[in-house]
Amino acid sequence: MTIQKSTRRQVMHMCGAGLAAAWADRAFSITTRSAANSVDIPPLAPGAPNSPERTALIDDFKKRSEGLQDKFEARTFKSNGTMPYRLFRPAASGKLPLVVYLSGSGGQGDDNLKQLGLGNIFGTRVWLLPENQQQFPCYVVAPQTDRGWAKYDLSHREDGRVIILPGVGDGVRLALEIVDSLRREFSIDDRRIYITGQSMGGGGVWNAIAARPRFFAAAAVCCGIKSSEDGTEAIDTPLWAFHGDSDSVVPVTVSRDRVAVRLKAGGHPLYTEYAGVDHNSWEWAFTEPELVKWLFAQRRS
Repeated sequence: MTIQKSTRRQVMHMCGAGLAAAWADRAFSITTRSAANSVDIPPLAPGAPNSPERTALIDDFKKRSEGLQDKFEARTFKSNGTMPYRLFRPAASGKLPLVVYLSGSGGQGDDNLKQLGLGNIFGTRVWLLPENQQQFPCYVVAPQTDRGWAKYDLSHREDGRVIILPGVGDGVRLALEIVDSLRREFSIDDRRIYITGQSMGGGGVWNAIAARPRFFAAAAVCCGIKSSEDGTEAIDTPLWAFHGDSDSVVPVTVSRDRVAVRLKAGGHPLYTEYAGVDHNSWEWAFTEPELVKWLFAQRRS
């Protein structure tokens, strides 16, 4: 085990007692190295999460990505339900990757717009930045749900909240059907289909990889909500989870617990936790310079 002092945030890849030790001492980054469980953690952007140095990356992203939302075309998918979605088509030719983005609750609806706006600008636009399209040309699809992504029992509530049920959610089912239709329509590399999402959409990512455990090449999850999935789903799928330790909407323990369970089950997740960051951890996650590189480095065997 190697331990490196890091006062700016916690980036962990751990198993066994190392996980508990990390929670107890938030000033260290702990990485385990063993034949059975070894993953390199990409370097994070310099600076403490709320330092001017780091927040400048977020401000710069907002400026440079403005207008990229207009590159998405509006479409509608119909099967046993109707789901609007936005699609970006790259200029490059040949078999190319596909990135699936599941929005947070602020993107819910049927206007085919909100899933590209508000906090969703980070997870939808980052792939379209000119430098990323030059190095990693890809399709990007952003479906919009009006019912959430997971499976719910809408007839009962606990403490005012709907009950989440095991199984594939209607939102995820339709999103996966959209992906299948795009695979038939375009030259998409089946070995390089990626999924990412935030908050409600982060929970949707867990639901989607559980529904198709050997389908996605990799997953990136930002502050995913609690769902029926515990973290052991699609155990071989490379996954990078992000969360702010001051999240007032989705407790950071939701991600911590999933990561712990996944590690115990033999998975190799990456986990980044931002000190002093609230629910909008996606602003930091999607502006990590290494995230795009890491994602596209993954291939499904």
